[in-house]
Amino acid sequence: MNTKTNYAGIQTDTATFGEGCFWCTEAFFQRLDGVLEVISGYGGGFVENPTYEQVCDKNTGHVELARIVFDPKKISYDELLEVFWKTHDPTTPNQQGNDIGPQYRSVVYYHNDVQKEKAEKYKALLDKSGAWDAPIVTTVEPFKNFYPAENYHQNYYNANPNQGYCRFVIRPKLEKFEKVFKDKLKKKE
Repeated sequence: MNTKTNYAGIQTDTATFGEGCFWCTEAFFQRLDGVLEVISGYGGGFVENPTYEQVCDKNTGHVELARIVFDPKKISYDELLEVFWKTHDPTTPNQQGNDIGPQYRSVVYYHNDVQKEKAEKYKALLDKSGAWDAPIVTTVEPFKNFYPAENYHQNYYNANPNQGYCRFVIRPKLEKFEKVFKDKLKKKE
């Protein structure tokens, strides 16, 4: 699959990651310079156009995902992988914190052989490094499908910063993320 598109005159590429709740994933990647769009959605399953409720019932095979459209002249796929690996626990099968179920599993859906090679290499190096006490369970799989989530899931943290989950789960992670990746963030206007 060719993921390069013309986005307002910019040659772009696409990355698709699952690292737990897509509200968190979206909030991280939206802040990176060179990321043009982040869409929360579902993918990897067998039900066409699933709803949030169907995915939460754990019978669709889908994972909560973030589809990231980026400008490779400003941020590389390698840099996106670094953010992916450092913003969730890749050792917990079907779980991130209190979010439990197959829809929260850690997965990289690659769109071409280069993405596959980079994701597998990074995973192997990270696993070998001993950075985690347990083996990495993240899967690296070919991109299969993607269905945008309902509108109320899009841009969720930015639109609902005082909602309980946003305040107590996302905000602390986001504050840590912004310190670790301060040199990669979009400039505030």
